[in-house]
Amino acid sequence: MVLKPIVITTFVIVLCFGSVGAVMAFLITYEEYSHHYASKKEPFRHAMQTAVFTFFVFFVLAMIAGFFLSKMF
Repeated sequence: MVLKPIVITTFVIVLCFGSVGAVMAFLITYEEYSHHYASKKEPFRHAMQTAVFTFFVFFVLAMIAGFFLSKMF
């Protein structure tokens, strides 16, 4: 099966913007959670979980959009 260019383009875009979204989610979550914990280990763990979840949400949504776009064109 050969992937259509729109799917490949969507994959590249989601890697770029998903990574930016994950980094921003990490920074925001870490900053907010660091006020509530004495150690730095717990906020870091929560922030990493949020960043990974954010990346996968962006990834899944963009790939679904790419799938539907590939069916349209």
